[in-house]
Amino acid sequence: MVETKRKKGESFESFLRRFSRRLLRSGKLYEAKKRKYLPERKSDLLKKRSALISKKYREKREYLEKIGKLKNKI
Repeated sequence: MVETKRKKGESFESFLRRFSRRLLRSGKLYEAKKRKYLPERKSDLLKKRSALISKKYREKREYLEKIGKLKNKI
């Protein structure tokens, strides 16, 4: 966290400029912009649930293809 206090008699513009420079030097702004568009990672539980659902539908589709009720799309 970048903490900057306004000095006595300092104009707001110079304070803002000093704050901006400290913020850039700290790297916090760069890191926030970098993380802005990254997708959130799924938890292990959500990954497992998703995999189980996919497996269930895949097995169902394979079974229907095997018994001839679903045509192969090739």
